[in-house]
Amino acid sequence: MNEPPKSLSAESLSKHPVVFFDGVCNLCNGTVDFIIKSDKKGLLRFASLQGETAASAGSLLPLQEEDSKEWSMVFLDASGAYVRSEGALRLLMNLGGLWSCLGWLGLRFPRFFRDGVYRLIARGRYKWFGKKESCRLPSPEEEERFLP
Repeated sequence: MNEPPKSLSAESLSKHPVVFFDGVCNLCNGTVDFIIKSDKKGLLRFASLQGETAASAGSLLPLQEEDSKEWSMVFLDASGAYVRSEGALRLLMNLGGLWSCLGWLGLRFPRFFRDGVYRLIARGRYKWFGKKESCRLPSPEEEERFLP
């Protein structure tokens, strides 16, 4: 059985949580750009759901083929993998400041409501925002924050 990459060890994830994103989705790529600008300390790391890191993560990522239209983003930290609205809101909490407060408040809404909104956006993201031919490539300045 393959071992998860070193960048996904508990020690590494406690320092640098990973945001897995749909690399061909325009909305997801725009969200990554927003996160990079908002993550002033540069703590978060990024990996495409179509990339090597996601493929080798194995059981760390709870991805199921029948839900593939809903997997636009997964947030992975030392305490586990978070999907749908919980992943997005925990991600906000890691940005600090006002974003952290909004993430905390968002988690107070019932999951069925949060996940319903998330599913609606996730299922329509290609239709509404478009799709790229290939995954996003990081700029030279961003390269150290992106996993293969």
